[in-house]
Amino acid sequence: MRKPSRLTCLELIPLHPTKPKVLGAFLSPVYKQIPNININFEMAEQSLPRAENVLPLTEPPKEGGSEGEKGPSKGALKKAAKEKEKAEKAALRKAAEDAQKKEAEANDVSKNDYGELTLFGTTISSIPGPNDVPWIELETLPETFDSVEHAEGEPHVVFTASVQNARSQSASLAFLVLQHGFETVQGVVAKSETLSKQMVKFAGTTPSQSIVRVHAQVKTPKEPVKSCTIQHLEMHIKKIFIVSKAIPQLPMQVEDAERPLPLEGQEAQTEEGGRPNVGLDTRLNNQVIHLRADQSRAVFHIKDGVEILFTEFLRSKGFVGVKTPKLLGAPSEGGANVFEVTYFATKAFLAQSPQLYKQMLIVANFQKVMEVGPVFRAENSNTARHLTEFTGLDMEMEFKHHYHEVVSLLEELMLYIFSGLRTRYAKETAVVRESYHVEEFKLPEAGKVPRLEFAEGIAMLRAEGVEISDFDDLTTPQEKQLGALVLKKYGSDFYVLDKFPLAIRPFYTMPTNYNPEDPNSGYSNSYDFFMRGQEIMSGAQRIHQAEFLEKRMREHVTPVDPESKGLKDYVNAFRYGCREHAGGGIGLERIVMLWLGLPNIRLASAFPRDPGRLAP
Repeated sequence: MRKPSRLTCLELIPLHPTKPKVLGAFLSPVYKQIPNININFEMAEQSLPRAENVLPLTEPPKEGGSEGEKGPSKGALKKAAKEKEKAEKAALRKAAEDAQKKEAEANDVSKNDYGELTLFGTTISSIPGPNDVPWIELETLPETFDSVEHAEGEPHVVFTASVQNARSQSASLAFLVLQHGFETVQGVVAKSETLSKQMVKFAGTTPSQSIVRVHAQVKTPKEPVKSCTIQHLEMHIKKIFIVSKAIPQLPMQVEDAERPLPLEGQEAQTEEGGRPNVGLDTRLNNQVIHLRADQSRAVFHIKDGVEILFTEFLRSKGFVGVKTPKLLGAPSEGGANVFEVTYFATKAFLAQSPQLYKQMLIVANFQKVMEVGPVFRAENSNTARHLTEFTGLDMEMEFKHHYHEVVSLLEELMLYIFSGLRTRYAKETAVVRESYHVEEFKLPEAGKVPRLEFAEGIAMLRAEGVEISDFDDLTTPQEKQLGALVLKKYGSDFYVLDKFPLAIRPFYTMPTNYNPEDPNSGYSNSYDFFMRGQEIMSGAQRIHQAEFLEKRMREHVTPVDPESKGLKDYVNAFRYGCREHAGGGIGLERIVMLWLGLPNIRLASAFPRDPGRLAP
């Protein structure tokens, strides 16, 4: 058997320029077997394959390592090879996707017609300017375009709207429901030679509640779009840009806020699909979403309308609008229902009403005053009809002969408000009543408002079996029961209860017949107004003589000191002479709640305050 010949000469060309010291250490075992080894480093500098792309047979030994140290196992080498192959395939896939995306972007005929606008103009919008295409409000569409019979390309409009809903029908067609105010219209994004699939996809995946600016062509749909308020038109979108993008997962949906809350004492109902009714606290905790519901916004249009009608009527009668202070140096009306606040180095108190200042303005010869402003009551009442901060509609006026002159004017005022809500705010009222079904508010004829004396109301309740004494204040259930009796007898949801017991009215209330021997007995020249059996306004003739006012303050059921810091200036004002006067204070949120049949007064307050809520 022939012996293998011994290799005596070898030339090596490294695949990558390698440090001689490192390569020498790696080849040291070979030197002993082969006498002449030449390593050509110059050839390594030429354009040969990179070493990192070549899998080495063995790992070079670490400097200082033992000569007999073994390299990686076959299994490790096989695993490394597989991982390398996997990484190479992933890199190839990504490169292909990037190339495809780049090619698609290059071929996207709509690439300048959609996208997200940035605050400082890094994204350029191709939306035409107002001089090129009319910029409109969505609400004006129905009156602007009764029908569309224009040539192709006309009419075009630009508008801003929120996306109520977006869906892709296919890769070539998407539909959006666009909303502004109380109007909604369908938007159509359809692939064509001038509109790409990429734009269709972008429009169809726009998050709900995002704000978009749209350039569209107005067209007549083949069939009325029943899911929108504007049914005879649809917008064929040419350009669409997101002005403000909503997060994909909202804390609650606007649709949740559009479902009615249960009435007080009723349990929440679960919908047929198993979706639970979102509770009041969740709605109030996410109030900006809650207020986006049509019903919510309609409530506040009506609330604003009540304030407009209130001031409109009283101005026509010669009233002057005033603003009185809400920070007081001392509690103004006695009792514990007052908020105390820090006022620099001393204390201050939030006004429980503008009552004392209204009267002081009458003393100052203002004759007739009105105010719309906040009222603060520190009452720990967690009912469906109480707030710790609400809006007061207040008025005060002189009268010539009898305080019923003021009562009659207040009756006229309320009928004016109710009539205005029926005529001017019928649309908003109808929107709310889609969710809250309530009987139409029944009104009496002008001059025929039911006006009962307190004793008569007590008699009506007793006839129904209610146990109540002559001078007891009415409880809430008794008020509601009396309201139902008045509705049945007089056909009116609105009535006046006059001459309340003196003992349950404030110290500044004028007694009907004063008995010095029993100063808090009998009745007073005071009145409350009711809607659907619940109080909305309290008023009275006021005491206009300083001496008698001081006497009543001291002998009242809950006496107050006329010399106290909060009351001294008020009492002294009447020493300068004052005309006979009367007035009242109306709770704005109460009117709105009862007119619309809302289950909770918090629904009539944009950001309600109650004993448990100071935010948002």
